[in-house]
Amino acid sequence: MSEQAQPLVLLVDGSSYLYRAFHAMPDLRGPAGQATGAVHGMVAMLKQLRDRYPGAHAACVFDAKGPTFRDAWYPEYKAQRAPMPDALREQIPLIHEVVALLGWPILEVPGIEADDAIGTLARVAEASGHQVVISTGDKDLAQLVTPKVSLLNTMSNERLDEMGVLAKFGVPPNRIVDYLTLMGDAVDNVPGVEKVGPKTAAKWIGEHGSLDGVIAAAASIKGVAGENLRKALDWLPMGRQLVTVKTDCDLGEHLKPWPSVEGLAFGEVNREGLLAFFTQHGFKTWKREMEGQGVTAAPRAPAAAEEAAAAPPPPPALQDKRYETITTWPRFDAWLARLHAAPLVALDTETDSLSNLDARIVGLSFSVEPFEACYVPLRHAGMDAPEQLPLEEVLNRLKPWLEDAQRPKLGQHVKYDTHVFANHGIAVQGYAHDTMLESYVLEAHKGHGLEALADRELGRKGLSYEDLCGKGANQIAFAQVDVARAAEYSCEDSEMCLGVHLRLHERLAADDKLRFVYEQIEMPTSALLARVERHGVLIDGPMLQQQSHELGQRLLALEQEVYAIAGQPFNMGSPKQIGEILFGKLGLPVKKKTATGAPSTDEEVLTELAADFPLPAKILEHRSLAKLKGTYTDKLPLMVNPHTGRVHTHYAQAVAVTGRLSSNDPNLQNIPVRTAEGRRIREAFVAPPGHQIASADYSQIELRIMAHLSEDPAMLAAFASGEDIHKATAGEVFGVPLAEVTGEQRRAAKAINFGLIYGMGAYGLASQLGIDPKAAKDYIDKYFARFQGVRRYMDDTRASAKAKGYVETVFGRRLWLPEIHSGNGPRRAGAERQAINAPMQGTAADLIKLAMLAVQRALDEQGLATRIVMQVHDELVFEVPDDEVSWVRDEVPRLMAGVAALKVPLLAEVGFGASWEAAH
Repeated sequence: MSEQAQPLVLLVDGSSYLYRAFHAMPDLRGPAGQATGAVHGMVAMLKQLRDRYPGAHAACVFDAKGPTFRDAWYPEYKAQRAPMPDALREQIPLIHEVVALLGWPILEVPGIEADDAIGTLARVAEASGHQVVISTGDKDLAQLVTPKVSLLNTMSNERLDEMGVLAKFGVPPNRIVDYLTLMGDAVDNVPGVEKVGPKTAAKWIGEHGSLDGVIAAAASIKGVAGENLRKALDWLPMGRQLVTVKTDCDLGEHLKPWPSVEGLAFGEVNREGLLAFFTQHGFKTWKREMEGQGVTAAPRAPAAAEEAAAAPPPPPALQDKRYETITTWPRFDAWLARLHAAPLVALDTETDSLSNLDARIVGLSFSVEPFEACYVPLRHAGMDAPEQLPLEEVLNRLKPWLEDAQRPKLGQHVKYDTHVFANHGIAVQGYAHDTMLESYVLEAHKGHGLEALADRELGRKGLSYEDLCGKGANQIAFAQVDVARAAEYSCEDSEMCLGVHLRLHERLAADDKLRFVYEQIEMPTSALLARVERHGVLIDGPMLQQQSHELGQRLLALEQEVYAIAGQPFNMGSPKQIGEILFGKLGLPVKKKTATGAPSTDEEVLTELAADFPLPAKILEHRSLAKLKGTYTDKLPLMVNPHTGRVHTHYAQAVAVTGRLSSNDPNLQNIPVRTAEGRRIREAFVAPPGHQIASADYSQIELRIMAHLSEDPAMLAAFASGEDIHKATAGEVFGVPLAEVTGEQRRAAKAINFGLIYGMGAYGLASQLGIDPKAAKDYIDKYFARFQGVRRYMDDTRASAKAKGYVETVFGRRLWLPEIHSGNGPRRAGAERQAINAPMQGTAADLIKLAMLAVQRALDEQGLATRIVMQVHDELVFEVPDDEVSWVRDEVPRLMAGVAALKVPLLAEVGFGASWEAAH
């Protein structure tokens, strides 16, 4: 008998879900500014459940205020739990109101936790012949699973029956209590056995049968874990009592008739009340749908255009997927005709490498409709591999379509696929969309992998790469994967990419500012970065090898100096031995301790000690030079591509929430340039014969953006007149004419200017300037007295961030601040500092991308050979033929300064030389 055909009780763990909804949804706000994100998430989830189980008995169960019987057993129960965030607390009455309007029975029993009420109801329902579905994300409730009771997590679409519990936790449901007892529960402040996690707990129970068996065998369990178990033996009975869900609570006063579940029935949706609620709190899509259907209709799940309430649809049944493996020319030609006719095609490459320049195609998949796709295997070589179409001929037939800019294409991380096709001599044109970048522009703070997107947007989970190829040393090449499994995997990738795009792009299309960031900044930047990566940058390997030798000699000399000061040799890579020398033998003052109670020897501590003692300074110098040698001078020559003779970094476009690019393999954006040794590394980045390196960057870009955003009259005037902004600031702060500003005053003003951008307080400024905190606070007070526009901007930005949950760049990039309402004070303070800095750093990131695009557009239009070879934060690095130097000198600064019209002039400067260092 199917689940729907049996009498069924649906129990929703409301207390678990309101927290999960709060953290999963953006910090949404209604028209009056009240937080509504958790309300949105709860409504979407409850609607989905009611649609799925329309005839069920049901209840949404919440924790009641006040203590429970567990507090009487153990007064420290939940004592360490952080208080509920204010932004969630204010939504609780709204959640209860809308749950009732949706027709859900609500159960909230004083003195009894929601888990225990659910456990009791589950056992009563089970005894009366009902199937029970408990909707929760709480692992503790896995102990309730039986042949008639299962768990459903609507956020991950995970369904746990008895076998599912065993597969997930490694123990069956009737041993979950034992499992939880051994691990403890940090959230509820229930101790377990120290350092025993899920694997050890499951292993012990598997070996000894139960908690009682583990206790009986405690004397024979070896190692630190065994010692910790024996220490916990007296506690374990109380721990077991605390984690056991009670299933015999008396709910008679709150649920009649009792004991029975007949009182748990869906009520009618209060349509008039619901429409008023949606209107009052700004649930626009649901409101429109109700009005469009008439007030007599129940609300349906909202359209994807309303980001707030969008809930992923249930996953498709297996038979809904229409996947085809193409191994004959007639079927290939039929699909090729579909590609030419389709308004948008999602495509995906399966390759033999993750390296951009080395990857070669193993197979291709295409999708033109959700749930429908084809896979073309081309280089599978497993024992059972079928005869496949020839790779070169397939690519030759696809090439006209791939290189046609008028045939719109879609992918996930299309820059990688662009490289893959280029490795086969195909210059793909017409990439119109990239789901990774769509997600990045909409919600930069979330994950942007296709697996995460399909789960979040479609409620779907496909095969993973590890499912096909395995892990670690046993991992096989994709070409060895069974073609049928490879086809399912690749078809899922292309058609889920299409499905994700349809949801994400509807939201982008509804927001002009975000659409601009996506269409005019991110998508064209992706195409340009592929060109920059592919060209690479030339380095002088012998020069780096010589530098590496010199650094090695200096490190050996430093070691001897360190040992002489310490009076003995020791392992300079061991924090423990460094601590013994510094604090034990030499008696230096302990500045802070690690989590284990040992004196810390981190960089902050050593830097503080280095101001007064020679040994920490030498250790820091050794660390710095060793990092330079290991990270750059040793490794960079090994990363030269043998086919091009150049280094080819990878620019990650969807990592930094501010919009900045990051560079890896190798990281060219983190070469330290504050030391002479660090700057020497840039000498090895060279121009080929007949060329020069040019370096162009924006001058004081973040301060100019601060002036634009704050509209502070004094800052605007200083930039408009071309004054030295730090000198002008010093004149304002210290009340002296510009001509009389001292070097010390300018240095202090510079520290304040940049420090405020990054949220520096009086103590940070005092540390940087080496002055008393009171004097530093006086500097800051004077600064804000003179630059009141800056103070007003910072206050207004913090308030706006708290109201919206995000801040924006000048161009409309949305920078989410998930911790802005955190109950954790330091995290909340960090988010407030980020709210000030992010618009400036994000706007600078937008500007340098726009500058790259403007310069490259001009180079292409004029047919010039100058190439962009690197982007390093606010700097563009070029490889310039000698006969184009004058053009770059004149035009690049003009183009960079002209990409935006701010309230202050943008200024870009360019330098030239035989190397990157010489161009500075």
